[in-house]
Amino acid sequence: MTVSKHAKGPRRALGVGPVAARQVLLSGMPRALGVRIVSITKKRVVAEMKVMPIHINRSGRVNGGALMAFADVMGAAGTVANLKAGHRTGTLESKTNFFRAGEGPVLKAVSVPLHIGRTTMVWQTTIRNPGGAIAAIVTQTQIVIPAARPKDEG
Repeated sequence: MTVSKHAKGPRRALGVGPVAARQVLLSGMPRALGVRIVSITKKRVVAEMKVMPIHINRSGRVNGGALMAFADVMGAAGTVANLKAGHRTGTLESKTNFFRAGEGPVLKAVSVPLHIGRTTMVWQTTIRNPGGAIAAIVTQTQIVIPAARPKDEG
């Protein structure tokens, strides 16, 4: 069960597939952001983020970093849904186009793959304000890495 050590103790083996992707969206950062899963498949991740005071900038709009973080967890979940057993992922690159200010009460996002490869995956996330206007489109590249193997004792 334990495959690696974390600063606070042992950690479970990483899962893959849509069930593991759902776990990504239920982990620390997505929970802190207020992300709610709508649906996850290997070809599409849909979620919502309730706009909270912590997301708001001095202009009363959603901070761009909150939009980028929302998209990052979406692309990560999509990648995890497509990983082969024994692999993990991390964000290699992310580019955001902001089209208008993010506004509440709830932002909606859809993430779709542009490329699903052996060593990288590219996901595009479109974040919309209530009413459907696009607030941002984020394109991110996720690296696919073989999970660290426990060292042989011997």
